[in-house]
Amino acid sequence: MKKILSVIDSTSKWAGKISMWGCLALVLALSFEVIMRYVFDRPTIWAHETSMMLGVFIVTIGWSWVHLNHGHVRVDVFYTRLSPRGKAITDIACFFVFFLPLLLVLIYAAVQMTWDAYVFDEVLMTSFWYPPALPIRLVMLIGLVLFLVQGMAEMLRDVYMVAKGGRP
Repeated sequence: MKKILSVIDSTSKWAGKISMWGCLALVLALSFEVIMRYVFDRPTIWAHETSMMLGVFIVTIGWSWVHLNHGHVRVDVFYTRLSPRGKAITDIACFFVFFLPLLLVLIYAAVQMTWDAYVFDEVLMTSFWYPPALPIRLVMLIGLVLFLVQGMAEMLRDVYMVAKGGRP
């Protein structure tokens, strides 16, 4: 089990690093647009849509890394006062009540959207550039699946904590 959890964690760490490089790409794309628009008076038609896609990429690919580092929102007023075992029990309950149902619905929707983008050759229509929608839809699906897998790994750690009193 430790090996599987280690692989999942390293995948999430890589996702975080990839997301970090997405931030650099976003800064470069927006800087290019600003220079083209205000220095050369030649605005681009692709920079706005590219920046939106990069933002989606950064967020969705980074979810698993944030979850690995316990960076998502919690009600700390109650959570910090719990023992490690109490925190694990709370995390397990929240996993099954909130996390798992929400992610299953989101993954189902992402699969449908990705499939439709593939079948119908969907394009994004917020500009006159009309880029294909499949790549960003696929990124969203991959990010959601990585998030779900990391959530399952954390839930297994919490079950181990409740059962054995430690972290695997």
